[in-house]
Amino acid sequence: MTKRTKRVPEPTSPWDSASTSSSSSASPLSSVPPPPPASFYESLYRWAPTDLLGETSTFTTLKSIATYRKRQSCHPSRVFGKDHDKFVRMVACCVGELVCADEASDPEGPFCFVYSTLFRRLGFRLLFTSFERTLLTELNVSPSQLHPNSWAFVRAFAIFYCSLGLTPSVEVFLYFFEAKDSGKKLWVSLNGVAGRVLLTLFQQSYKGFKKNIFKVRYNRRDPSLLDGFSLYWNERSNLRRVRCPEDLSTLKRGVCELLSEFTAPLSTLC
Repeated sequence: MTKRTKRVPEPTSPWDSASTSSSSSASPLSSVPPPPPASFYESLYRWAPTDLLGETSTFTTLKSIATYRKRQSCHPSRVFGKDHDKFVRMVACCVGELVCADEASDPEGPFCFVYSTLFRRLGFRLLFTSFERTLLTELNVSPSQLHPNSWAFVRAFAIFYCSLGLTPSVEVFLYFFEAKDSGKKLWVSLNGVAGRVLLTLFQQSYKGFKKNIFKVRYNRRDPSLLDGFSLYWNERSNLRRVRCPEDLSTLKRGVCELLSEFTAPLSTLC
């Protein structure tokens, strides 16, 4: 008689981990993949500066993720809604896993890193919108490669644009904002174009976000979660020139002229 194996159900919550312990007796809330030596990542990401090689997550167990979820339960509009559970899985990072890691160090399949501050302070949710995905693609950056202060610009711009009854446009956004890197292959920042400042800076000094990194995988029911944007850090982002009026369609040029009529920058506070 053929022995039947028990089928393990697929995780249904974004907070379930895809990681399993090598020991069947280990608690799923404490199971963590063994950390590789530092030289493992250094050999894979030789382009990464020393500062980036030290950027790792504190969310290395299911327990740490569950604790975060419990703390944020009083802010339902700023965490994952139940309707997202069928799309998103949050998994524990390996101890020492770099924010610039990719499938070369994790062959289990597509994933991306997202800072928790995007959900907690800025009100983002997954799945990313078409506007957000297109902007990431245009800049050639991953979600964790764009500085949170710049994500605040993205969020505020989308809210303001939608309040006008319009669909957010990457072309219009890049008329008012330009991308700059630190020159050290670290985070990419967006600044207002001189003479076209539309929004104020969210935080003069945005601190305390670097260690709170979620690792996101798609649920097999909908792989499109991670489609349409760069998942991993790119050694070279696409810092394209500032959009000029002649680069835009007549309609978008008219929108830019309308937004330019505001005499003072709008607040970026979400």
